[in-house]
Amino acid sequence: MRLGAAVLASVSLLVPAAGPAGGSAAVPAPDAPPPLPERMADTGGGSQLITARAARTSSTTGTVTWWDRRGRDGRWVAAGSAPARFGAKGLVEGGSRRQGTNTTPTGLYDLPYAFGIRPAPEGTSTSYRRVTRTSWWCQDNDSRSYNRWTDPRPADCRAAESEHLITYGTQYAYALVIGFNYARPVQGRGAGIFLHVNGTGPTAGCVSVPEDAMRRILDWAEPAREPHIAIGTDDGPTSITG
Repeated sequence: MRLGAAVLASVSLLVPAAGPAGGSAAVPAPDAPPPLPERMADTGGGSQLITARAARTSSTTGTVTWWDRRGRDGRWVAAGSAPARFGAKGLVEGGSRRQGTNTTPTGLYDLPYAFGIRPAPEGTSTSYRRVTRTSWWCQDNDSRSYNRWTDPRPADCRAAESEHLITYGTQYAYALVIGFNYARPVQGRGAGIFLHVNGTGPTAGCVSVPEDAMRRILDWAEPAREPHIAIGTDDGPTSITG
């Protein structure tokens, strides 16, 4: 795997430089920046982290990287990365997001469980729910099941206001629930925010990656290491390092 400069650990690189007598002498290059998680105010407290980073709030693409904290010094090391897609209307600060805006909420979130239409990839240790024909994600603001998996769909959750999960055969082949507005749902803020497989374009507010990357993430994630996902931009109020 080829690592970008932004995720390399600080090292000293020796490069030739002209000496006073016309010879060459080794001088160190400037240090590379610390790995991204080490520049963040909060990584969730565990030893695994996913970062989903876009250039700006208007972006619909960016990069997802998954990280491990290793060694006695707790150094963060990139375990993998993939191109990512965000909401069709870009990204917005999670606390001010509104449902139906096609924006991806920024912030730091836990990953309650995984689900999928296909069987869990080999090596998956995260709790994994198989999608059936009666599986729905309730997005009805008037329902007691708002922002919850339901199987079957309850009477107070309108089908027109919810996602019938099995109809998204590509996107929900594999997915991780992002804990946005999940622990204590606020009606109208948004429901059904996942890390899932790419569709044909930007998402309706989720984060998506190629199928192979999604399989690798599910194999990598270990609940005992408390993985979280941080979603943000390069700079500004929604900066991932802010």
